[in-house]
Amino acid sequence: MSEGLVGRPRRRRSRAEVEQLVVEYETTGMSRIEFCQKHGLALSTLARYQRRRKQVQEEGAGPSRWLAVELSGAHPAGASGLAVVLTGGRRIEVGRGFDAQTLQQLVSLLEPA
Repeated sequence: MSEGLVGRPRRRRSRAEVEQLVVEYETTGMSRIEFCQKHGLALSTLARYQRRRKQVQEEGAGPSRWLAVELSGAHPAGASGLAVVLTGGRRIEVGRGFDAQTLQQLVSLLEPA
């Protein structure tokens, strides 16, 4: 590993870690400086992470895009379907036989790039 400007080793973050940092920054209400100081980030690093995230969002979700999924065992008896929780906390629930294309259109409207 190479040495950073302040003498500590540079750390390479995974895509998931980068995504989590950007989402956390965007939801905390902290200033860039406060957030970067708290997390030991350079301002330029946070800006680069935000640019990359925006670029990925603009390219759209291709067939090979991976998303974090959390499974929940809690559901009413006899219920069957799918619940999607979007970045902003919005929740969409669909039952069996839903129209996938309509769901895709709804998500794209609620989560603009």
